[in-house]
Amino acid sequence: MTPAAMGETHQYPPRSDSWWRDQLSNLHGVFAVSSMMFDGREADDIVRLAGTSVPSLSGCGVKALYLIIDGALSRRDGAEPDAELDRQVRLLGGDSGPLVLTGGGWCWGFALGGLSGPRGYLVVHAAVEPPKDEFFLLEALGRQTAGALANASLHLREREQAVELQEVNGRLSASVARLEQQTHVHEVLSDISVSGAGEPGIAYAVHQLTSLPVAIEDRFGNLRAWAGPGKPDPYPKAQAHRREELLRRAAAVPHPVREKDRLISLVKPRYEVLGVVALVDPRKTVGSHEMFALEYGTTVLALELSHLRNLAEVELRLHRDLVDDLITGTDDESAYARADAVGHDLRGPHRVIVVRWGGRQADDAVAEAASRAVASLQLSSMISRRSGAVVLLVGGRLDGDTLYHLLSENLGSGGALGVGGRCDRPGDFPKSYAEAMRALDIRRKSRSPDGATIFDHLGLYRILDTGVNRGEIVAFVREWLGPILDYDEHKNTDLVRTLSQYLECGGHYDETASALVIHRSTLRYRLGRIREITDLDLNDVESRLNLHVATRAWKVLGGSM
Repeated sequence: MTPAAMGETHQYPPRSDSWWRDQLSNLHGVFAVSSMMFDGREADDIVRLAGTSVPSLSGCGVKALYLIIDGALSRRDGAEPDAELDRQVRLLGGDSGPLVLTGGGWCWGFALGGLSGPRGYLVVHAAVEPPKDEFFLLEALGRQTAGALANASLHLREREQAVELQEVNGRLSASVARLEQQTHVHEVLSDISVSGAGEPGIAYAVHQLTSLPVAIEDRFGNLRAWAGPGKPDPYPKAQAHRREELLRRAAAVPHPVREKDRLISLVKPRYEVLGVVALVDPRKTVGSHEMFALEYGTTVLALELSHLRNLAEVELRLHRDLVDDLITGTDDESAYARADAVGHDLRGPHRVIVVRWGGRQADDAVAEAASRAVASLQLSSMISRRSGAVVLLVGGRLDGDTLYHLLSENLGSGGALGVGGRCDRPGDFPKSYAEAMRALDIRRKSRSPDGATIFDHLGLYRILDTGVNRGEIVAFVREWLGPILDYDEHKNTDLVRTLSQYLECGGHYDETASALVIHRSTLRYRLGRIREITDLDLNDVESRLNLHVATRAWKVLGGSM
């Protein structure tokens, strides 16, 4: 128990005025050091200032200065490492307490504590334990140092938060700017999409947004739209295998790819590549804004082309259904109404055309080529496919040979077409379709199976072979031409063709010889052989008529029996 608790009165020796002045001076020094510690210094400066103040406040020296950084003790006085001292300080566990020095003497560790735990330690030493008033001053210095460290930590956190806030504000500003740019891109391209400007409008919009030339190509590399300066003339087109390799490489990644001086973006609404949008960027200046404009422009174009394709498919189905109904028979009133609905004027003369092409051409390719050919002739048409052939209903005057020539340029040789009779009302289409099929069949069975045949130009051919009386026609031909046909086969001659040309020329020798490219005497010899073989008088009207009909039927049957 303290003497006061035992009821004793303890008289402290009187203190001189100089002692009190010294104590006031020391307290003033502690507060002066404290004010310096709170002037915005860093943690290292604070503990070093505390260390330099210890000798002026007591007879002690500084043994070590520690800061706790990321939960670990860190020596900050620049002295040599002392593992034993470090261990003892760690054992203090955040409290102040005595420490044992290897060489003896007094040593004390002042914990520089805070609300969240110790921030460091001030370790002092002396030969003997200092008086209480000096120890008090050291404790005060430790508390002030701890407060200054807490204050420095708060200031550091504030600065870090300020920097972090500045970075966040910077990122936010960049995001807002980027969002504004993207919103502008979205608005521009959306307006173009609804305006109906199509591919040229989209190319122009992307060019305006990026300040770079823009090319829109189909999947084969053909230019469909260009915007900006420097358009190549002629426009270069890569070889097919290189183009396919580029498309495969671009389809393998979800972003545009660079191909030499161009940035390529695929127009690919689902799995099918419909085209390519390319930014011409030889200096490699494309950034995130230009990339976004390219990608969004590609998306808008994909939607545009997909929508157009869907409309085309619907229109094509409607056209096919109408064409199928017209050639099989339907009432005039509903036919006119349905034609008006799909935008085709059915009023006025029409003809049915049936196209069949051989080789490796698919029906779709033939149908597309036929549609383009008719459009190039500035004629309106509707198209369908039936029985392995392409069927067109064409309005206006049509030259079958011209149409065949256009198809041949696109599809190559190996095809034929038949043109039916004129249709003045919807009810005429079934008959015109049958005539077109008949003309096509006659053409394909003739000695010249490639070409165009117009039913109205068949003349006698129209009644010679209807497809029903074919056996009778064969018998008729054999009856009148049989001996000549057999002679030609055995002797390898050409008497039937000679007779046919003679009759077609009305019995004129010179005209016939010229058409056959033979001498007049050769013609006389051949006609003589025909008279001998058939025992017929070629000047007899009835014989001449029957032979003429038989030779024409022979042509219709393909020139072979």
